[in-house]
Amino acid sequence: EVQLVESGGELVQAGGSLRLSCVASGFTFDNYGIGWFRQAPGKEREGVSSISNIDGSTYYADSVKGRFTISSDNAKNTVYLQMNSLKPEDTATYYCAARPWGGSLVPDIYGNWGQGTQVTVSS
Repeated sequence: EVQLVESGGELVQAGGSLRLSCVASGFTFDNYGIGWFRQAPGKEREGVSSISNIDGSTYYADSVKGRFTISSDNAKNTVYLQMNSLKPEDTATYYCAARPWGGSLVPDIYGNWGQGTQVTVSS
């Protein structure tokens, strides 16, 4: 079975950093794209960053460029999201998702999702 497990979310002050992890199992990790998404109360789920494990291509939402970095460790079947210079507007539940053949910031095309990890940024 496909399984994605996020971890690393917690309460942090504005300007601080967090590193989220997404551990994948049940599929051929090297052939998939992995995306990070977030959803705040009353808001639509939005794409944050994605990576293709096939060619290494990455995408970032404009709101996080220069602050967040996505990376993948194929040996560990794990994707990371390093989040620096956090802002209160980054507060959300963060989800990782997987799809074959490449990454994307469009949530509708992903079929496999983790349960999410909560990130709260205080001012």
